[in-house]
Amino acid sequence: MNHADIVTAGLLLFIACVVAILSRRIGVPYAVGLVAAGIGLNLAGFHGRIAFTPELIFTFFLPPLVFEAALNLKWKQFRHEAPLVLNLAFTGTVLSAAVVAGGMHWLVGWGWQAALLFGSLIAATDPVSVIAIMKEQRAEERVRFVMEAESLVNDGAAAVLFSLCLAAINGAAVTPAGIGFSLVLVVFGSVACGLAVAAGLLLVAGRSEDPFVELTLTVLIAYSSFAAAEALQLSGVLSTLAAGMLVGNWGPGRILTRRGSEALIRFWEFAAFLANSVIFLLIGAGEAEQSFQSYLLPALVGTALALAGRAVAIYSLGPLYVRSILSISREIRHMLFWGGLRGALALALALSAPAALAERDALVGTTFAVVAFSIFVQGLTVPRLLRRSGLLAGTEE
Repeated sequence: MNHADIVTAGLLLFIACVVAILSRRIGVPYAVGLVAAGIGLNLAGFHGRIAFTPELIFTFFLPPLVFEAALNLKWKQFRHEAPLVLNLAFTGTVLSAAVVAGGMHWLVGWGWQAALLFGSLIAATDPVSVIAIMKEQRAEERVRFVMEAESLVNDGAAAVLFSLCLAAINGAAVTPAGIGFSLVLVVFGSVACGLAVAAGLLLVAGRSEDPFVELTLTVLIAYSSFAAAEALQLSGVLSTLAAGMLVGNWGPGRILTRRGSEALIRFWEFAAFLANSVIFLLIGAGEAEQSFQSYLLPALVGTALALAGRAVAIYSLGPLYVRSILSISREIRHMLFWGGLRGALALALALSAPAALAERDALVGTTFAVVAFSIFVQGLTVPRLLRRSGLLAGTEE
């Protein structure tokens, strides 16, 4: 990184701090304020040297964000909610992708390759966006847990589905049995990879009484679990999710020292703040560079289909638990539907679509349009929906 890159990064962080202060004062979600600031910077003629690329998102930003969120997922609660969360994440992702892909093929005229890629990447609710909103608004504990856990898991599910679609486009033989086997292999392989990396480095941390050494090793866990899984063609998100849960549930009070345990959450909250800040500013800068007029029909139809696919997933699967202890109220279902924001993950996947794809430019432009709607329309109205539904901490449902 040269001097210009450092200056750019410093300027982005200063702007993020100013936006954080202003957003809190005027009651606007921090993520929305950052994207608006990114658009403003771009329109004002500031073009930084830090570009929004899939490599940047997957290499630098997703690992700490996923790891920090996973630290707060308690195993006992996850085990209890697992049937609901996993069904929404995996089955819901497939249902949503099918609705979107079919719609883009029949209504817009896209080829099946582009339609399937778009359906798979837009089916995931982006954990970066969802977790940022849920934390800032102080959502009620179960609502926040289910939304964060579901967004983290279906992020991995969508990435796997996207990779399967890419494999089919590149000529690989893809059958229903093969898809099922690949899904099981990736899920269990990713979890095993994350647990192995985390357990090994936690044992090393247990031999130190220096909290700085312990924190450094957790940084290695976050990035190494993600990188190792991606190198093995598994899911980096699911691997880091498993690693983060192991550290969060096994580290404090057991492996890590008292000082290391106390510093763990604060350090990773700060790391997540930095990553969130830069990601949303870069998303805003990317939005300002799009020519939505060129892809107006796909953008409008794609946005409507993204909402329709999410609605099918939530409102068809949610009622299955109505007579069980995992029952989710109508208000929670509404929140899962409307609060399922899209963001950095969808954009990173869209930008990684094959250059030879005929509809690639339209696919990227449509994804930016869906993300813009998600952040500005859904993101601005989620706080009001939380309040009206009685789903904020300290309120009655």
